[in-house]
Amino acid sequence: MVRRFLPLLLLLLAGASPDTPAPGPLRIIGQGSAGCIAGAVRLPDSAVGLQTIRASKSSFWGAPDTVAALLTLGQRTHAAGLPDLYLGDLSAPRGGPLRGGHFSHQMGIDADVYLDLSARSTLTAEQRDALEPPSMVRADGRNIDPAHFGPAQITLLHLATELPGVDRVLVNPAIKRGLCENVVGDRAWLRFIRPWWGHASHMHINFRCPAGQPLCPARPPPPPPGEGCDASLDWWFAQLDKPPPPPGPPAKPPQPPAACRAILSGED
Repeated sequence: MVRRFLPLLLLLLAGASPDTPAPGPLRIIGQGSAGCIAGAVRLPDSAVGLQTIRASKSSFWGAPDTVAALLTLGQRTHAAGLPDLYLGDLSAPRGGPLRGGHFSHQMGIDADVYLDLSARSTLTAEQRDALEPPSMVRADGRNIDPAHFGPAQITLLHLATELPGVDRVLVNPAIKRGLCENVVGDRAWLRFIRPWWGHASHMHINFRCPAGQPLCPARPPPPPPGEGCDASLDWWFAQLDKPPPPPGPPAKPPQPPAACRAILSGED
């Protein structure tokens, strides 16, 4: 048994899957944060309204529907008069754990989109690779930083929730609080914006698995129902008042399903 799974174990320890996509029709296998993908396509380094950044540290492969939705987001934000979006990690060419401990981008249905929309000049590839977009959150972690977060970011987040196939959009709890306090008029889209640890400089867009992928079951709707601007949001800030937990061992990536072995090991 150990010998059978040795290629996969070595691949997971290396923290990356092969640098070419698995051939054949689209196959997405997994649930939650662990899985793999065959038939992935690469997001272009630049397109209308968007640019990839940190290419030496990030990976830009995803399901065709995911890439198409991100290209749509770039077009819609460009039409809204916003600067080019900066995009970070999607998934590795075959999914699985990414370098640097990014465990939740394993199936080609996740994407990090940075929220920095400040005025900018055209950057070289080297400058884009070294870019570190600013946090949208105050230093105390309790609300947005108005020097960086405003109406443009609200527009961007709203547009993200309207993309085809979007399941949820994860942001820092302080960003969610800022939305709850500042969005007027139509607030139904706030249902898709959910707080999560980190995510102070970017949003994490999670898409539903495309149709015809039986090994990628649908996730339950994000709790709680409604806008998410109730006591469930207060819970996140109550954690800031607690003493930090003692340091523990490094987190281990969730293990992809056994059905991913051939895809991740290159034995397809």
